[in-house]
Amino acid sequence: MNPSCGRCNLVVYPTEKVNCLDKYWHKGCFSCEVCKMTLNMKNYKGFEKRPYCNAHYPKTNFTCVADTPENLRLKQQSQMQSQVRYREDFEKNKGKGFSVVTDTPELQRIKKTQNQISNIKYHEDFEKRKMGGDVPFQKPSNPSPGAFQPPAASQNFHYEPTPEPVQLAAAAPPSSGKRYRAVYDYAAADEDEVSFVDGDVIIDVQQIDEGWMYGRVERTGQQGMLPANYVEAV
Repeated sequence: MNPSCGRCNLVVYPTEKVNCLDKYWHKGCFSCEVCKMTLNMKNYKGFEKRPYCNAHYPKTNFTCVADTPENLRLKQQSQMQSQVRYREDFEKNKGKGFSVVTDTPELQRIKKTQNQISNIKYHEDFEKRKMGGDVPFQKPSNPSPGAFQPPAASQNFHYEPTPEPVQLAAAAPPSSGKRYRAVYDYAAADEDEVSFVDGDVIIDVQQIDEGWMYGRVERTGQQGMLPANYVEAV
C-alpha cells in the first residue's frame, strides 16, 4: 500500500516519492514550512521532523546539541557525502602533482629495466677508462698511413642496445561496487543529479540514505545522485 504525503496527506506513488524526516513526501510538497521554497536532499534542514530552508531554519539558543536520532542520521549522511566528495576530488586530481606511488609489478619491472640500463652504462665507461686510462696515447712524430691501429679490444667491444621502455595501453578501470538497473525514466532536477532512462545500468552505486544513491550511468558515463526507488538491484 502506498504511503500518504507528510504535507498534503494524499497518496504518494513511487515515481514521485521522497523519503526524508521519517515521512514520505511528494517532490513538490517537500518545501520550506515558512517560504514554501521547494527543497531537495542537499539544501533542506529538519526541525521537529519538518523541512526548512537555510534562511528560515528556527534559531535556538542552546549551546549543547543532543545526539537525537535525527542528528545522528544527519551526521552519518554528512560523512557519507564527504566520502563521495573525496572520491570525486581524488578522481579529478589523479595524475596531478605528486602523490605516493604504489610499488606495483609494472613499476618494479620499469625500475629493474632502468637499473640494467645504468649497469650497461657503467660497464661501458669502465671499459673505456680501462683501455685509455692506464697507458695514455702518444701521437707519433712522423705519422704514416696505417701506422696507428686502434686496440683490438675496442674493435671487439660488445655493445648491448638500450632497451626501449614498453608503453602500456591505458585500460579502463574496472567497475566496482553494486550494480542496479533503472526501472523508470528520470530527469536530473539538480546539477549534482544524473539522468537515465528505463533499462540503463547504474554501476559503482553507493547508498547515501534510504531515499538516495550515488552512482555512474554505464551508457553515458555520467556520475551523480539518483533516487533509490527508480532502480533495482541486478
